[in-house]
Amino acid sequence: MGFDPDSAVFRVHEGGKLSLSSTLPLTDRESLSLAYTPGVAEVCSAIATDETLARTYTWRSRLVAVVSDGTAVLGLGNIGPAAALPVMEGKAALFREFAGLNAIPIVLDTTDTDAIIDTVERIAPSFGGINLEDISAPRCFEVEERLRERLSIPVFHDDQHGTAIVVLAALRNAAAITGRSLGDLRVVVSGAGAAGVACTKILLAAGIGDIAVADSKGVLHADRPDLTSIKAEIAATTNTLGLTGSLVSALDGADVFLGLSAGRVDEDAVRKMASNAIIFALANPNPEVDPEVAHRHAAIVATGRSDYPNQINNVLAFPGVFKGAFDAGARAITESMKLAAATALSEVVAGALAPDYIVPTPFDARVAPAVATAVARQAVADGVADGP
Repeated sequence: MGFDPDSAVFRVHEGGKLSLSSTLPLTDRESLSLAYTPGVAEVCSAIATDETLARTYTWRSRLVAVVSDGTAVLGLGNIGPAAALPVMEGKAALFREFAGLNAIPIVLDTTDTDAIIDTVERIAPSFGGINLEDISAPRCFEVEERLRERLSIPVFHDDQHGTAIVVLAALRNAAAITGRSLGDLRVVVSGAGAAGVACTKILLAAGIGDIAVADSKGVLHADRPDLTSIKAEIAATTNTLGLTGSLVSALDGADVFLGLSAGRVDEDAVRKMASNAIIFALANPNPEVDPEVAHRHAAIVATGRSDYPNQINNVLAFPGVFKGAFDAGARAITESMKLAAATALSEVVAGALAPDYIVPTPFDARVAPAVATAVARQAVADGVADGP
């Protein structure tokens, strides 16, 4: 990819993709005195007495911080904070477009886990929720876990949970089209990074039949001596068949391939999958299984690309998840809230399912409201909601 300032993509990004506007026109002395001094002092004093009033009298309750250190950006990898900023701006634009929420992109010039956590904790009073983005594994797991412990606002690592929600919704519908339930499926996951771990956990929680996870060294199992703590946890809760060896060997007879890595899988491996196979090859821009190959051997194929049917796109999840959490006044995003989001997303298209239509498009106006309603309702049921 080169730099061509005259190309359409660079022209669109010139000057950034965001701007800030006031909700109150500042046209005369009266409007200025209300929006700023002296009127604003009354609001400040009231919030100083009762901080919960900030939810009503500031934009905090509708404002998301989109935070990244630039270490795992798209398929580009560790490109640094400045190069990550266009992605974070885009994420903020998606929050606004699809859920009506405000979002501020924040890129941090550090990859130190403690420094990231401390920085986000210190800026948190300005925000109603934290969307972590493009932070490499395994640090992303600790960053999210510790921030969730420290903060009383929703913290959500979209690379993990946004992907997991959409994958679960899509797989539930794919199973239905092929006359099966989640409990009937044996899944092989390629990739034990952020998305791979989160997808595995949500599929387990949803009652998947069996699931095995493979990294670059092969299938995770309890006897492998080289596992990190995260991978050891996954190995202990998956792979009930006791598979060892390579990803390719694990695919023999498998119902589902879920690709969440850059590793390529050839046609011989795909050919050995079970009949009515389901292939989700989600690496971008090059899916793990070539889509033409996948369609020759699978009943249903999904990718992460917008130029093929069945795009697994996180924008189907995160705007509605945050809107629902904000609408309910949620202090956290629970596992049950994520499951509720996946169910709601799958039901949006449940009456019109087809092999090339297992999830709605990002422009389906039903998506964010359906997800938000389900998430808000579940937040109340889980006891983590303070109310609107």
